[in-house]
Amino acid sequence: MVTLHEMLLTPDRMPQVVTDCEELVNGEVAGMSGVSGTAVKLAYKTVRTFDTRHIHYMIEQLLPKMADALQPFWADFKAAGGEFGDYLAKRDDEAAEALLAITDERGRNSGRPVIVKAYTTVRGSAAKHVKAALPNVGALVQKYDR
Repeated sequence: MVTLHEMLLTPDRMPQVVTDCEELVNGEVAGMSGVSGTAVKLAYKTVRTFDTRHIHYMIEQLLPKMADALQPFWADFKAAGGEFGDYLAKRDDEAAEALLAITDERGRNSGRPVIVKAYTTVRGSAAKHVKAALPNVGALVQKYDR
């Protein structure tokens, strides 16, 4: 079986995966509503204002760890079949926490107070938003399973 690292992180494929991930994040943020959605949009705008390439850079940095975090789900999914987005949605608590553990670690080790404050502001509602995005995350990953 091809691992997510082999599938997503090859030098010829990773730039497009990063672009796709950034588009996914932009779309997810744009589609948010309510109080927590407004907070995420404000935090996102703050980060973009502070450093216009920060989101792109963070995706590049975190993608290998996220591939590692999703690998057990991918291996189990490949044995079962179907759509990876549906698979992740059925395991949303586990999948969201696996991904958020990576951003939490990054936040703890960041030396950029503005970024840390923006992340801390939205972390309480992050699991809800990550869970909502899992079907699209799964579809993005499965797109590269060729």
